Amino acid sequence: MKFTTFGFDDRLMEGIDAAGYTDATPVQEQVIPHILSGKDIIASAQTGTGKTAAFGLPLLQLINAADRFPQALIVCPTRELCLQITNDLQVFKKHLKGVNTEAVYGGASITMQIRNLRQGVQIVVATPGRLIDLIERKAIDLQKVKYVVLDEADEMLNMGFRDDIDFVLKNTINRESIWLFSATMPPEVRAISKN
Repeated sequence: MKFTTFGFDDRLMEGIDAAGYTDATPVQEQVIPHILSGKDIIASAQTGTGKTAAFGLPLLQLINAADRFPQALIVCPTRELCLQITNDLQVFKKHLKGVNTEAVYGGASITMQIRNLRQGVQIVVATPGRLIDLIERKAIDLQKVKYVVLDEADEMLNMGFRDDIDFVLKNTINRESIWLFSATMPPEVRAISKN
């Protein structure tokens, strides 16, 4: 299936072309139409199957660039993945005006992250620990977040982030949909998905 069949905005298609994408991978083919129609998703996908594009492209299509507050939250287990997702989004949104993303993770200046958040971002990519720190400092408002992505959910649970995930979900009460990606589907992941 070609990316042109999803009905993405022309400027987003320019970013997709710039990334060298023409044909959707199986996970993208199955997930993107459901996400665009506003459904919750639980997807089993290994690293390297194109899942960042599977949720990142629809997110860029769905958010409103005119609104300068977090509309989408992507939670992932590690700083490396956080930066990788953010870099992929930068490529995809290259031709979209006024769309800002911010990566928030431990081991980097929280002051700088807070300053960037205050300047107005639509998509926040975060590791659980730093995100909770920002919530507790009241440095990030998740009340208007519509879309929540839990990437590598099984890995987050293996690392002991169960309570953190619950806390984040309690702080995104107005979300319209949640998209959970996991390489495996252990009982803990199923329990979160029921949540």
